Formats: sequence, C-alpha cells, structure tokens
Amino acid sequence: MSVKHCVAIAAISAPVVVSGCAVGPDFAAPAAPPVTRYTKESLPSRTASSGVGFGESQRFLDGRDIPAEWWVLFRSRALNSLTKKAIEANPTLQSALAALRVANENMYAQQGKYFPLVQANFNPTRQQTPAALASPLASGGDVFNLITAQVLVTYTFDTWGLNRRTVESLQALADSQRFQAEAAYLTLTSNVVLAAIQEAALRGQIDATNKLIDINSKMLDLVRTQFDAGYANRNDVALQEASLAQIKATLPPLRKALAVQRNLLSTLAGSFPSQEPTETFKLDNLHLPTNLPVSLPAQLIRQRPDVRAAEEQLHSASALVGVAVANMLPSLMITANRGYTAADLASLVAGPSIFWTVAGNATQTLFDGFSLLHTERSAKAAYQQAAWAYRNTVITAFQNVADSLRAIQNDADTLRAASEFEKAAKVSLDLAQLQMKTGQANFLVLLTAQVTYEQAILQVVTAEANRLSDTAALFLALGGGWWNRVGPPVPEQNFNVATGQSTPAANDRNWLVEWWTDLHN
Repeated sequence: MSVKHCVAIAAISAPVVVSGCAVGPDFAAPAAPPVTRYTKESLPSRTASSGVGFGESQRFLDGRDIPAEWWVLFRSRALNSLTKKAIEANPTLQSALAALRVANENMYAQQGKYFPLVQANFNPTRQQTPAALASPLASGGDVFNLITAQVLVTYTFDTWGLNRRTVESLQALADSQRFQAEAAYLTLTSNVVLAAIQEAALRGQIDATNKLIDINSKMLDLVRTQFDAGYANRNDVALQEASLAQIKATLPPLRKALAVQRNLLSTLAGSFPSQEPTETFKLDNLHLPTNLPVSLPAQLIRQRPDVRAAEEQLHSASALVGVAVANMLPSLMITANRGYTAADLASLVAGPSIFWTVAGNATQTLFDGFSLLHTERSAKAAYQQAAWAYRNTVITAFQNVADSLRAIQNDADTLRAASEFEKAAKVSLDLAQLQMKTGQANFLVLLTAQVTYEQAILQVVTAEANRLSDTAALFLALGGGWWNRVGPPVPEQNFNVATGQSTPAANDRNWLVEWWTDLHN
C-alpha cells in the first residue's frame, strides 16, 4: 500500500470520525434569571427636579437600547475627543486584543489535529560494520553510505471526541477573551468619563474655595477697619484670620487631587504624565443626560461582557469534562510511511530501493494509580466552580444596575436639598455680613454663617458631580452598548519594546472583523 493511499484513507476517515459522538456533557447556555426588575419595588419613572444646574428630571426608559458611544450623551466635545484618544492608544485595551489573538491561534492550532500529520524525512549516513559481521549490502563492503528518504503519515482517530472537546474548550476560551476585550473597552471608556467628571468636580470645588477665600478676605479687611476704628477687638481679628487660614488650607489638597486626576487622564489616554491631554473639564461644559435607557433584566445577561465572559468560561469547563472522559477511553491511531533507502543518491529512487510500512495502534490505560479518574473528578469540580462564578457574576451585574438606579434616584433629591441648603446659607451669610458692617452682630454669628455657607456650596458641587458620575455608572452597569458597534473596538497595534513605538498590526484583520460580527450575531 502506498503512502498516497494511506493519506487518502486518513483524510476520508477524518470527517467521518469528527461527525461522530463526543463524550461528556453538551453545553447549554444558562437561562435568564427569573426576575422582572432590578429593585424590590418599582422605581418611579422619573427623578425629582430642582431649578439649579444639573437639576433636570431624568426619565427611566425601560427596554430602550444603549448607543455604542454612550458618552456623547454628556454633550462635551472635550470628553468625546479624549475618549477617542484613549480608545486608540490605551495599552490595556491593546493587551486584551493581543491576548485574544493568542487564544484564537491556540484554538486554530488545536483544530489542525483533525487532519493527519504528514512529515518528510531525509537521513544520509556513513557507516562501518565490524569485519566479523556480515555486511548489510549486497556488495559486501564494510564501509558504506546509506541514504534514506521517506514520508511518514500519522493519524489519531477522534473516536470519542477528545479533540473536538479540546477545540470546543479553546473556542470558548477565545470567545471569553473576546468578551474580556469588550470589558476592557467598557472599563476604559467609563473610567475616562468618570475621571473627567471628577476633574470637573475638583475644579468646581477649587473655584468655590477661591470664592470663599475672597469673601473671607473682604471680611478680614472689614474687621481690621473696625478694629482700627475701635468697633472690634483684637480677638475678632484673630478669629477672622484663623477662619481665612483654615479655608486657604483646604486649597492645596484640592490642587493635589486635581494634579493626580490629570495624571490619571494621561495614563488612560496611553500617555505619560508629562504629556497630559490638552482637554480640560469643568462642570459647566458637561450636560446631564435626561433620557436614561434601562435594559430589561432578561437582556442584561446578554449585554454585560463580564457575564458573557463568565458564560464562556463555563462552556470551556464543560468541554474539559468531555476531554477528561475521552482520555479514559481507548485511543486509536494509524501510521504509514513510504520511502527509499540506497547506498548512493543515483540509485535512491530506483524500484529496488522502495519500502513502506502501515501499522495500527489501539491503546487503553488499564491502571495509572487512578490518575485519570481523579482528573475527571477535577474537571467536574472545575465545572461547578465556573458555574458558581457565573452565578456570582450575574448577581453582581444585577446589583450594579440596582445600585445605579437607587443612586440616580437619590442624587436628584440630594441635589435639591443641597441647593436649598446653599440658598439658605447664603441668605444667613449675607445678613450676618450686613449686621457686621453695621456693628449689630456678634462676630461668632458671622463665623458660623461663613462655615455653614462653605459647607453648603461644596455640597452643591459634590451633588452635581454625583449626578453625572452615577449616570455614567448606569451606562457601565448596563453593558455600555458594545453590541451596537460593528467589529473590534479598535485596530490592533504591534508594540516595539526596543523603540517604544507602536505600528499597525501587519496581519490581515478581515477574519477577525468577520469572526467578531458572527459571534455577535
């Protein structure tokens, strides 16, 4: 039998064996949780409103879809620009895409085992046999050349689905890595938005603190004037000086926090701190989204990339149970080789130099100290571990949405209360200042009014920032709308460690775009 015939038989047998049964459980996607809402009781369809900045009422739109670029709802050109830069240059996102390539190539490598292994071998040798032994050559020479050229074919039948389950596991791991890349994309974009909002809040607090310093400086000038005129004592001056110094002392920590926040934005954008972005953020340049899409609970498990990644991890663990079972069953393999052996190259391909071999092999482990048994039990335990991890991920996802909905509802009430507090504190401070100017107020009353107004104005800034941050957190909790984007989140880049430069990946990415789209569909 020729090697050509052996290869043909193996190639024909491969799809026949592949189409057979595979031992182990067949994976079924977990059902959606049997819940119809995120909170114990139904939340109002809209939040409270107040007549101040960011005091608009927000509406919850059940079942409405989330746009892929949800951050544009904040209507900030600077935010859109910085988010785009971060997506294109962030190392963590590129690392996730590179890990996806690794997972895919591992899966493709395993798929190659569906086919026969064909190897060519060329082995020239020069030998001398002892004179006491007969020469292996017809010429009888003790010193001779021996040249062998052959083709070897090996094929292992996938009778029990060992290779199919292994490929299935690696395919699930590749899909899991794909969703981890989506999670990295979602985390990156949400971190950019939250960092921008935090910068805006810090700038708002710094501006408010500077206004308070200006107010206290003017009051100190007034108290000093009254002291010079004999209407105030030295203790009043000292108290106002201490009040001004106390407010000034809050400014350096705010500036420090702002500098740290700028460094964070640089890092998210894939730059060094010395290359901080040109975009800056203030609360006045951001807008509060008023229409908030809220996915149905049954849709959430298909939208959250971390849940999808956990599901694929469960799928991989399920397939590995089949691998462990298949390893306990007989292994069937066929080998064949054909070649030529001669004493010189001239006669290598002559008819008398031909040889061929065909062999089959069936192997069954009879005793291995129960290693395979415990390996199977380990795979089943790993499946249970992945199942519990999946359930924990789902519960956490629902918790994230519920927390965000609660926060948004209460943020509106908090801002309204803070704005009312700020208005009342301002009236109290204005009256205390007026009475101080006319000499009709106790100086301690003025100090109390100043401290109260300082607290009130900072609470308003914090409440405004919280409304923006918790709105962004809701988009994050709902999955961020990645399913409305076609293709991978960003073109892949190759990084040169020696030069520190990145270049577009040289490989053809059409297959990745198609695979990404097919997986989504």
